[in-house]
Amino acid sequence: LIRMKFLQLLFRKSEKLEVLFQPRFYRKQFPYVCLATSACLYSKKKKVNSYEQVDQEKYKSLVCSVTSYKASAQAPETVFEEDSLLYGQPLRHTPSNKAETKTPKNWVPLINPEKRIPLVNSDSNHPMKIALQKNKIPSVTRILQRTIPPQQAFYLERWKQKMILELGKDGFAEYTKNLFLQGELFHAALESIFLPEEMASKEQGEDSAVSGYLSSVQHVLKDISEVKALESAVQHETLQYQGLVDCVAKYRGQLCVIDWKTSEKPKPFLQNTFDNPLQVAAYIGAINHDANYDFQVNCGLIVVAYKDGCPAHPHFMDPDLCSQYWNKWLLRLEEYLDRN
Repeated sequence: LIRMKFLQLLFRKSEKLEVLFQPRFYRKQFPYVCLATSACLYSKKKKVNSYEQVDQEKYKSLVCSVTSYKASAQAPETVFEEDSLLYGQPLRHTPSNKAETKTPKNWVPLINPEKRIPLVNSDSNHPMKIALQKNKIPSVTRILQRTIPPQQAFYLERWKQKMILELGKDGFAEYTKNLFLQGELFHAALESIFLPEEMASKEQGEDSAVSGYLSSVQHVLKDISEVKALESAVQHETLQYQGLVDCVAKYRGQLCVIDWKTSEKPKPFLQNTFDNPLQVAAYIGAINHDANYDFQVNCGLIVVAYKDGCPAHPHFMDPDLCSQYWNKWLLRLEEYLDRN
């Protein structure tokens, strides 16, 4: 409507319009000038396919190799290698906090509020040594083994298969047997060091197989005092699980459950010890709810000794850290009970 009115106005005043356009746009007559009210349409150029400009012959072999490739059964090692070549090294990410914030259904405190501690402990100079009774109560080790996380189980199985390839089945069986034997000898040697002379075994001597481990922990032994238990059984009377504690003693003035570990590879960080912190937390809770022990513990210590004599790595667990691993242990215990 507006355009029509505008055109009518132009026709009525054609003389003025002629004068307006005369200086610039025409020389002879006005009718040569025309007006258009519609917008001009510009046609878009046809897009050029960029792939048509690629040198097909140059990349022919690459295309053929990719399109003709048949995926074969791949081991985890080859998958990781290919991912590294294609995408580079994976970025470290912060794990989800869902498992950490999850609370156990049957929560029991780490410290027993109902346990009474005598003012003077009886036989404080003689460490407790209670034999482990074989019964239907599951052990801490069994519970952790049955509830091992899938990722941890994957790496453990991969390590096992790698060792079998190198040593064979019989060689791997002999290797694991020697590891257990060295662990037992190492614990026995430590027991002879901590026990009073009248309680120590006269036949116990320093074995050459564990001399490196003993040299490895010498700097840690200097900070340990007031040993209260050695290779002693503990049982949580409420949650009904049991275990065998390596040592309960003071480490730099703090009463701790001490777990001695042997390793052929360095483990400088607590996370390198896998489920050992959960094991220590489970033992702490068991001691605090076991009537056989007239004391309570709220700290832990994991000592990783090395066969070559390198200084051991002591990993101290303060009360806050022990509480965190205690909650994780309760979740693993619930998982075990649900499965069984």
